[in-house]
Amino acid sequence: MNSNDGGIGFIFDWDGVVVDSSKQHEESWERLAAQENLPLFDGHFKIGFGKKNEWIIPNSLKWTDELSEIERLGDEKERHYRNIIRETGLDPLPGVRAFVESLRKAELPFAVGSSTPRENIEAVMETAKMEGLFSEIVAAKDVSLGKPNPEVFLKAADAIEVSPERCIVFEDSLSGIEAGLAGGMCVVAITTTNPREILERTGASQVVDSFNEISIEGMKALLN
Repeated sequence: MNSNDGGIGFIFDWDGVVVDSSKQHEESWERLAAQENLPLFDGHFKIGFGKKNEWIIPNSLKWTDELSEIERLGDEKERHYRNIIRETGLDPLPGVRAFVESLRKAELPFAVGSSTPRENIEAVMETAKMEGLFSEIVAAKDVSLGKPNPEVFLKAADAIEVSPERCIVFEDSLSGIEAGLAGGMCVVAITTTNPREILERTGASQVVDSFNEISIEGMKALLN
C-alpha cells in the first residue's frame, strides 16, 4: 500500500480520457475493412467502443472466430491506427496534462489502465510530446480479460500499490465505467463519448466535461 495521502491512487483510461482518438480508431476500422474486403455496419463503432479487438472482431463485427485470424486482423487494425496518428497528430484532451503534472508534483501515484495496445499509447505520447508523462501503464497485452471485467484496473491499482477502494478511475466508455465499479473503485465519468444524461445513470461518482473541472482536493472529497 502506498503511504502517500492515505493511499489515494488515480487510474486513467486512455482513449476518450487522455486523448480523443475515436475518429482515428473509427477510420482505422474503415481502412482495415477496405483492405480486407470485409463489411461494416452503421453503429458498429459505438458497440465495440472500449472493448478489446479480440471481442469486437468475432462478436460485434462477426468477421471470424478463428483465433489466428482475429489476432492478425487486430494487429492490422492497430497498425492502421498508428499510421493515422502519425499522419494527423493528436493532442491530449483539455486539462489532462496540467492535472497529471499536479499529481506528479503532489507525489500521488497514478497509472494508465487501458485496453489499448501499449504500442498505440507510445505512438500517441510521442506524437503529442507526452513522453514520460505516464510511467505506469497497464495495456492490452497485460490482461487476458477485457472491460467490463475489472482486471485492467485491478492490475493498475497493484502497479501503483494502492488498494482498489482507494483508487479513482477516469473513464468515458460505459464498459469502462462498469469495469471500474466492478473493481470496487470510485469512477469519474468524462463526457467525451457519451452524453451526461447517460453517464449520470451509470453509478459514477461524478460526471465532468473535462479535466479542467477536476482538482486533487475535489477528488479526495469523493473518497471521504
